[in-house]
Amino acid sequence: MIELIVADRCTDCGTCVEVCPANVLDAGQGGLPILARVEDCQTCFMCELYCRADAIYVAPDCDRRVTVDETEVMASGRLGQYRKHSGWDEWWDRFPNEQWLMETVFRRAGEAAAQAKVTSADVIRTK
Repeated sequence: MIELIVADRCTDCGTCVEVCPANVLDAGQGGLPILARVEDCQTCFMCELYCRADAIYVAPDCDRRVTVDETEVMASGRLGQYRKHSGWDEWWDRFPNEQWLMETVFRRAGEAAAQAKVTSADVIRTK
């Protein structure tokens, strides 16, 4: 789930707001994106991939928010790591872009969510 936008790195380009498929971000008055609907985040990493300033951190936990410390995230090198390891933009010639593999991950997640709904419905019916 998206957890952090580092204001000092953000260039206020608005790309993250545009590419988010779940409409999680809003453009702020000063240009800095606002985490408006974090609970709708699909953890697709699109905002992080398209952020050329490496100002966004998306935590891998897609079920719940986790507490992150901006200083720690910046010191850890996690900002921009997903973009880099995905061969995005300036990293295209050093790392393979294997985003096509995400299709399988998303399909499996969808199937798991559908199964969880069926299981929940079965539990409700047996009560």
